[in-house]
Amino acid sequence: MTLEKILKQFNTHFPNDTGGQELIKKAAVFAKNAHKNQKRASQEPYFNHLLETAYKLAEWKLDAATIAAGLLHDTIEDCQIPKDVLEKEFGEEIVFIVDGVTKLGNLKYRGESGGSESLRKMILAVSKDLRVIFVKLADRLHNVKTLHFLPAVKQKRIAAETNEIYAPIAYRLGMQSLAGELEDLTFPHLHPQEYFWLKENVKETYQERERYLKNIEPQVREQLARAGIVPLAMDYRAKRLYSLYKKLIRYEMNMDQIYDLVAFRIILHTIEECYLAMGIIHQVWPPMPGRIKDYIALPKTNGYQSLHTTVFCTNNRPAEFQIRTKEMHEQAEHGAAAHWLYQSTKGTTSYNQKRVFQADSKENIWIRQLKEWQHQFPGSREFVEALKVDFFSDRIFVLTPKGMAVDLPLGSTPVDFAYKIHTRVGDACVGAKVNNKIVPLDWQIQSGDVVEILTQKSKKPSKNWLEFVKTSHAKKKIKAATRVGTPFKKIEFRLACQDRVSLLKDISATFSRNHIRISDVQTKNGGRFPIVRIVADVGIQEKAEEIMIKLRKVEGVREVGYKIRRFAK
Repeated sequence: MTLEKILKQFNTHFPNDTGGQELIKKAAVFAKNAHKNQKRASQEPYFNHLLETAYKLAEWKLDAATIAAGLLHDTIEDCQIPKDVLEKEFGEEIVFIVDGVTKLGNLKYRGESGGSESLRKMILAVSKDLRVIFVKLADRLHNVKTLHFLPAVKQKRIAAETNEIYAPIAYRLGMQSLAGELEDLTFPHLHPQEYFWLKENVKETYQERERYLKNIEPQVREQLARAGIVPLAMDYRAKRLYSLYKKLIRYEMNMDQIYDLVAFRIILHTIEECYLAMGIIHQVWPPMPGRIKDYIALPKTNGYQSLHTTVFCTNNRPAEFQIRTKEMHEQAEHGAAAHWLYQSTKGTTSYNQKRVFQADSKENIWIRQLKEWQHQFPGSREFVEALKVDFFSDRIFVLTPKGMAVDLPLGSTPVDFAYKIHTRVGDACVGAKVNNKIVPLDWQIQSGDVVEILTQKSKKPSKNWLEFVKTSHAKKKIKAATRVGTPFKKIEFRLACQDRVSLLKDISATFSRNHIRISDVQTKNGGRFPIVRIVADVGIQEKAEEIMIKLRKVEGVREVGYKIRRFAK
């Protein structure tokens, strides 16, 4: 990659922006000098990576400031260039983007169950300007292309983060091609055996399948023309390997059940033409029984409309056709951002139960406007303003000192954060640090803050906290811990169990993990299941109910009940 290629690509979209070209040249010279002694794991100059990142941004029709930021995106972190020096050279806008990319590099993906979505949202919220995300995505794309130069453990970690975090973000932003490419690049690192099995069993490569579709296109056009149908557009695609792999999982790795290795999209003027075109295709190639789907008459629950049919095409190879009007196609394209979660949950219980998860409608409208502005006014002030993220304004996303993302409502305090981590952390909270600075407990934390809770053993929460905490979860826990009433000291739990080795040990561990002392244990055999009777010291009824729920999760426990033994103060 060369600077000349970047400038040529930029010039195709901004032919009269000489100032932009000069800015890109200046950034390239600065970055080359800053990284002059650095090499990547491949032993190539580090500057090559920056050129690849910048070229991808130019391909995406982004403005000169974004491309310059792509060239400079590692200068703060890797070269220790002070922000004020960079701002003096390139201005506040570019430094904001570079600093945002640096902050994203500090977010840690640890693969926690259920944590991926919070981290995706946090990345968007912390960025504040989507150009930060675009630079990060371009940076990540080139990084995963060169993963094989890194140690195996690092390969897998970066691949998992890319697959779980950055590919879904690309889908969310309507960048389906990029998301698919990221998934395909990470596939051999995450599932090497499955990848090589798939490569072996799917003889046609992506390029070969694309050539196959190109060969079919003239036949389709000719047959439609005989009926007086002139398509507005024809869009054909080959199914990506990782997408194919996910589908194979749903079909127990049975390749014979996959019929859409190749697919045609035909865009027509009217609904009548759609039905006529499907009839013509069925006259040329025999349809596969059970594979004709009329989503025009019966749209999907997410509003998707199209005719789908799978036919035995040239050389008896199955091919899927998707036929729709221009309006339906635009809805499908714009709806990709709104329905990304629906697509990503295929294969789960929710998908099997036909539940549909849709993104917030405000976000969908924003993405649609973004696409339209990018097409109509590339580089304009309207488009730049559209890149400012505001659809997470009612949520904040903060970090623990270990880099775990925590999702909270706007206006939350360190106490809300503490109770979100764990009830015991909230109850024992005596102070907080935000970004390494001591703050009062009623301090309103912001997106991107690193929050550390200071605790003290035997500390009890204060009723005064109820005046400033934001979350109902924190309020409930504070009220429970400070409730005034007639307490009780002992509770008798009765458990009906299926006997097994270490059953009592696991039951006792449930109490000890919750710091509850057991004062008596008795077992009674008889009936279908043995009865275990446990008397324990519990302070309040809410705690007893919490323990009861946890006991039900112990293997072998069939039923749990409890009886309160009150005592006089």
